[in-house]
Amino acid sequence: MANERIILGIDPGTTIMGFGLIKVVNKKMEFLQLNELILSKYDNHYQKLKVIFERTIELIDTHNPDEIAIEAPFFGKNVQSMLKLGRAQGVAMAAGLSRDIPITEYEPKKIKMAITGNGNASKEQVAKMLQQLLGLKELPKNLDSTDGLAAAVCHFFNSGRVEVGKSYSGWDAFVKQNELRVKK
Repeated sequence: MANERIILGIDPGTTIMGFGLIKVVNKKMEFLQLNELILSKYDNHYQKLKVIFERTIELIDTHNPDEIAIEAPFFGKNVQSMLKLGRAQGVAMAAGLSRDIPITEYEPKKIKMAITGNGNASKEQVAKMLQQLLGLKELPKNLDSTDGLAAAVCHFFNSGRVEVGKSYSGWDAFVKQNELRVKK
């Protein structure tokens, strides 16, 4: 039987929440879906949070992801925007946690680096690389959904990797501490 798992990637937001789903069969990823939740039509911030929670639960119940990867809020100058974004992220995380799904958070730069090799890549560069990696026919108008998909792909690329926080003085040190990972 093939080793399969589904990863849900989320780009939280209070105007648009983007999400993408990939399926990993053995060690190969397959595109499942990307979409966005338009929240700008709701005037009340609490209503937006309710919709984020309900839609995330619906995605989980429909696709049964094994893991969730979510983009961490970046530090901006507007404290109110940060607070609202943090709440949106928290509500999406709570939805996953309510279904006992493991969640991994990634900084935006780490996601961009995983997808393009450049931590300062634009949304357009990330979307184009995802289009090539996953064979997407066309890209959506808003790139929030590709940001959600990027979180899922970043998680796939980082699965089974060296623990965060470990550092190596060079290639020799890495090989010495990871002998089991070296193919001979």
